[in-house]
Amino acid sequence: MPQSFARDNRFAQECTDTRSGDCCDSSIDIDALVPASEPSEVVPMLVGATVEEVERELMLQTLARCEGNRTHAARVLGVSVRTMRNKIKQYSADGIDVPASG
Repeated sequence: MPQSFARDNRFAQECTDTRSGDCCDSSIDIDALVPASEPSEVVPMLVGATVEEVERELMLQTLARCEGNRTHAARVLGVSVRTMRNKIKQYSADGIDVPASG
């Protein structure tokens, strides 16, 4: 099982166990966060892109799927909320549209 898929399952379990609502929004479908494409389909799209570009796209798309919830997106990606905040600040400064929380 790929590490990212295991992390998503772990996160889904955390959300099931957490009733406070602090870590996730119950309206978000955890299954929607699991990639729809096979790695053999995704990797060719990444060839030629820098790691920075791939990281930015991954963060922004995860943030969009988490409806702008930075805490949720950070947990899904396995990064700290501080890292997510700093990256978002950098992307905004570079003129990149960042999904707003909603």
